[in-house]
Amino acid sequence: MTDPSALVLTGSPSLAPLLARGALLSPFKRPAPDAGFPRTRLVLPGLRVDLARLAAYERVCGFPTGADALPVTYPHVLGFPLAMRLMSGRDFPLPLLGLVHTSITITRRQPLPATGAYELSVHVEGLAPHRRGTEATVVTEVRGAGDVVWESTSTYLARHRTRQSAGAAREEEARKPLPSVAEWRLGGDVGRHYAAASGDRNPIHLHPLTARLFGFPRAIAHGMWTAARCLAAHGTPDSCHVRAEFRAPVLLPGTVTYAAEHARFELRGRNDRLHVAGEVLPT
Repeated sequence: MTDPSALVLTGSPSLAPLLARGALLSPFKRPAPDAGFPRTRLVLPGLRVDLARLAAYERVCGFPTGADALPVTYPHVLGFPLAMRLMSGRDFPLPLLGLVHTSITITRRQPLPATGAYELSVHVEGLAPHRRGTEATVVTEVRGAGDVVWESTSTYLARHRTRQSAGAAREEEARKPLPSVAEWRLGGDVGRHYAAASGDRNPIHLHPLTARLFGFPRAIAHGMWTAARCLAAHGTPDSCHVRAEFRAPVLLPGTVTYAAEHARFELRGRNDRLHVAGEVLPT
């Protein structure tokens, strides 16, 4: 792919109209891995963190409040409005409603002071076929004093019929479950609390009724909440590479087991069903 053209913004987009636009356009989208997609890189200079919103995020995810540096996952929240501007547009081929976050990789090169000023940029890197539909890859970068200090790559899945057979399903890694560390009982309002702190109000996370419209029996936890909750428990070095794959949805309410050993962590449900698998490596 050629480098995306830059569009400099004067402020962070408001999420409510973007979500409404994405919802209205969703029925008209025709997802396919060979579809066109936006080639614009959105850039937001001079970004500063709202400390009250940051504290709400830290509380719902289990991070210590009032720390000098941002949690390793928080720049994803800062970039979310820009990603929504791209993914809610007419030129983005996947329907925003029901879009599922399937993985994220994060590289943090140094701690990011909560009171710092940053330049944020987001672009769509491409589309790819998935056995359950089409995935989009979205890249977010944070610069401080001109240097990239944090970057992530996320994949988002639009589920639709494909020509791939059931036999094409990915085989699960033949690994024993990691040692259990803690059991977490999750209330039915976890998705709503995280939505309020992060701005991600995808209806699959909010209420059983809206989740059923997209094939889920109950509301499901945000993938980024599950990753953040695990990373808050695991801990991360100042400079690190984080990977998390969202293997199966976490239904709300429910009970999950957080497990970890060395660099790896997992979130499992009943019968050791794997929900999240990840690792944290120093860089």
